[in-house]
Amino acid sequence: MEYSRRAFLQTTCGLVVAASVRHAQAAGSEVRRIKLREGYEVWTQRVGSGPIKVLLLHGGPGIPHDYLQPFADFLPPAGIEIHFYDQLGVGLSDHPDSTSLWNVERYLDEVEQVRAALRLEQFVLFGHSWGGILTMEYALSRHARHLKAAIISNMTASIEDYTRYTKFLKDALPVKVRKELAQLEAAGQASSDRYNEIVFNELYPRHLCRIWPLPQPAQHAIDTMNAKIYNFMQGSNEFEVTGNLKGWDRWQDLHRINVPTLWMGARHDEMDPKSIAREASLVRNSRLFLSKTGSHLTMWDDQKNYFAALLGFLSGLPS
Repeated sequence: MEYSRRAFLQTTCGLVVAASVRHAQAAGSEVRRIKLREGYEVWTQRVGSGPIKVLLLHGGPGIPHDYLQPFADFLPPAGIEIHFYDQLGVGLSDHPDSTSLWNVERYLDEVEQVRAALRLEQFVLFGHSWGGILTMEYALSRHARHLKAAIISNMTASIEDYTRYTKFLKDALPVKVRKELAQLEAAGQASSDRYNEIVFNELYPRHLCRIWPLPQPAQHAIDTMNAKIYNFMQGSNEFEVTGNLKGWDRWQDLHRINVPTLWMGARHDEMDPKSIAREASLVRNSRLFLSKTGSHLTMWDDQKNYFAALLGFLSGLPS
């Protein structure tokens, strides 16, 4: 899951908007705002058209869709229709200030409301990181009857497994870095700007994205995140979950997923590659892709192999 407390590099949305315009011109695009039962609106954008339709769930929680821009470069040219979508409280969607809206159950219901409004049937649900949690939940819910397939990218099946591995990654950082983090933790400053600056400069280039500086859409997504949602649902940093995601665990339920499923991870990910492989072993009709060189944003730092695996999976789905 991606996080930065403050905007370390100031950017504007101009390049992201320009990229979206190019995608729209190249593949056809439609922007829709969908009104939810709660009265708020969420932003969606269709790019391309085709018999295979993919709804994209971004990570976070609290990170907008911008960093998923490569999907518009690879999927629509292959005849695959994609739908970007900013979850409530994020990006171009409405930003209500109500913690009662920030929980897994309500976001799962939101995904179903968006699906229904877009009239997606026998569609593919893709989820990256936090979006992978929602994809697993959707595939395990009564809504799964609408699914053709699921893609879970860079997400393990429990929060405990996630924090176990991020703590392992922290312990592998240089001694000087670990010492300063420990000093800040002992002083009760694990949510300070300095702590998060260290995470940004030391953990992220190793395990978030191995293209550094970050690609502009990914940087923009971090700069414009809704930190309130992240803090409420996850906590103050990558290494300890104190929010309402704490305790989330679906390991014992994965065998109930009944649609073709692609599990995607990477050697340098914030999620344990062994856990991604374990997920695939527990679900019938699964395929597994583990990047040898990528990290958490594998769609950027091992783009060729990532999209080759994704397109291969989609092209092999029954018509």
